[in-house]
Amino acid sequence: MAGRNHRTIKIGEKAPPFGLSSTDGQKRSLREALAEGPVLAAFFKVSCPTCQYAFPFIERLHQQLGAAGAKHAQIWGIVQDNASLGERFAKEYGVTFPILVDDEPYETSLAYGLNYVPTLFLIAPDGRVDLTCDGFSRADLAALHKRLAERFSSSCRPSSDPRMGFPNTSRAEGREPRLGSSLAGFPGKSTKIRQV
Repeated sequence: MAGRNHRTIKIGEKAPPFGLSSTDGQKRSLREALAEGPVLAAFFKVSCPTCQYAFPFIERLHQQLGAAGAKHAQIWGIVQDNASLGERFAKEYGVTFPILVDDEPYETSLAYGLNYVPTLFLIAPDGRVDLTCDGFSRADLAALHKRLAERFSSSCRPSSDPRMGFPNTSRAEGREPRLGSSLAGFPGKSTKIRQV
């Protein structure tokens, strides 16, 4: 894969299409999923401490969207390990959304130009990247939550409820989500991806 562009896909750009199998063997196609609504693609490695910290927050987002009836918004974890490790990660961290496998040679991860995990892309139904998050930031997750809530349901609002894990990030508090910020609010480090 020498000579491939490792530039991360930016907001407003077309998301590269992909088809991957989930840990249960089911084939998933981005193109088909986008026909139904937006997709949040969350790339991770099971050994990444930041991913281990972030995924329960993403699961809470998934649960709240489902409870609000946002059936057409899909969240996919994309693991850079084998299916068995991805399945074990999902069980250990209580993840119920599909985990897709992008094992070596990491073709989908390379197509998105990943440098670190976790990296999240909210992909709009037209195939363009709507938001991105690199590393872990509660503000980024709250912004993703807000964007999905605006599309689907006024009853699915970002919450300051500590059980949901999403702080209120209103202007009245003087804080704005910083999309693409790396690790704001988390003392750990994201995991650098080995370039192929």
